[in-house]
Amino acid sequence: MATAAAAKFPSVKHCPSIGREKDTVVADMDGTLLIGRSSFPYFALVAFEVGGILRLLFLLLLSPAAAVLYYLVSESAGIRVLVFAAFAGMRVSDIESVARAVLPKFYAGDLHPDTWRVFSSCGRRCVLTANPRVLVEPFLKEFLGADLVLGTEILSYRGRATGFVAEPGVLVGKNKADELVAAFGGAVPEIGLGDRHTDFAFMSLCKEGYIVSPKSQVKAVDADKLPKPIVFHDGRLVQKPNPVTALLIVLWIPVGFLLACLRIAAGSLLPMPLVYYAFWALGVRVTIKGNPPPPPTNNSGVLFICSHRTLLDPIFLSTALGRPIPAVTYSVSRLSELISPIPTVRLTRDRATDASMIKKLLQKGDLAICPEGTTCREPFLLRFSALFAELTDELVPVAMVNRMSMFHGTTARGWKGMDPFYFFMNPSPAYEVTFLNKLPRELTCGGGKTSHDVANYIQRVIAATLSYECTTFTRKDKYRALAGNDGTVAEKPRVKPSKIMGC
Repeated sequence: MATAAAAKFPSVKHCPSIGREKDTVVADMDGTLLIGRSSFPYFALVAFEVGGILRLLFLLLLSPAAAVLYYLVSESAGIRVLVFAAFAGMRVSDIESVARAVLPKFYAGDLHPDTWRVFSSCGRRCVLTANPRVLVEPFLKEFLGADLVLGTEILSYRGRATGFVAEPGVLVGKNKADELVAAFGGAVPEIGLGDRHTDFAFMSLCKEGYIVSPKSQVKAVDADKLPKPIVFHDGRLVQKPNPVTALLIVLWIPVGFLLACLRIAAGSLLPMPLVYYAFWALGVRVTIKGNPPPPPTNNSGVLFICSHRTLLDPIFLSTALGRPIPAVTYSVSRLSELISPIPTVRLTRDRATDASMIKKLLQKGDLAICPEGTTCREPFLLRFSALFAELTDELVPVAMVNRMSMFHGTTARGWKGMDPFYFFMNPSPAYEVTFLNKLPRELTCGGGKTSHDVANYIQRVIAATLSYECTTFTRKDKYRALAGNDGTVAEKPRVKPSKIMGC
């Protein structure tokens, strides 16, 4: 019966997208706007990011029951189980935070090209989904330009989710059609897009209906085709956690934590010349490129200007050099200070005080600094502070890049003291340290350049080495974006290399 009904609707491939500027499109999400038909990975992300490993384990234990109900009883029953397992007892503000800072990266990597071609061509865009609205709305509105998002509403009590859904229940089948009528009144949307028989009810209310085949093997839309690029995102997990991946994460974390403790102990307790070999023996790969400068022979040290990927950048710089290099940082947890094998000095953000402190440290020897002031996971370099350029002409740029297969070693929302542990919990984490040429005197402040000229030049050199783009974003931009304070994350003109700092 479902096959016969689907025959009424042609494939989305046959939907014209030219001249649709005045049309309204209404699209389902899983399997339609997204390639993946399962919403489990996004529930799992919320479960892990807010509730940790125990909440993820709870979701995994209930997921077989959810699958049985979903496929043998009703979609609504299966989704209700996932909502309860993932959300019950959580602060709604925490769910919203994950939806804003974590999920967009994963949603964007699963965008269906045929649906996006039609969806993006229409003047008014609406998404009608069984997913909880709280999960999908930030991504749909901020990154896909959706005007209206209709999804399942979750119940809450005193700011915490109860695990149940509000009336009229999960938006599937007739509920979707009723929500569409309530939202549009007498108006009839021009295009309806869906992928399964429970979508036919709302698709039939549109002037045109198109089906998205669940069997088509398609490649997701490239990130640079989105109205806004995703420059900043958060969360600990590198990969989208389908049930198998989620199970592997749960099984690996106890082993990974013990391995991380061993790796951290090796880095903290062994003499620095031996750390490189200890890391290799423990599965941590360190690749060194370029020509590292020799140790200082006088009372003036070299200032290493590093791109910033994780809190561990100065440690891997020291590992590559075979000697401890002190680092100045804007923020570091007490735990990180305690286990760090190198001296760390906190900056005060007072320009005069920090300048005096850095000058004194350079008189004692080499020093490392990350002038971006915060990390960025995407291939972008944030704006470099120009303070360092005023303090010395002995400048060596260092391009840092790392690889993590399971966990990100940075966080903006969580406890930063766990950053080193999460990085070293990866099965085989890797760092690549590239030493670039020391700046000639004519390109320094001593040679007549301004501090901003020097900072911009070093940013361009490191960006070219890593094939990254320069931006004018700062630490404040990052935290505003992840908090959703200003409603914007990154407009494309701000990250085009041809318009930023001459990159």
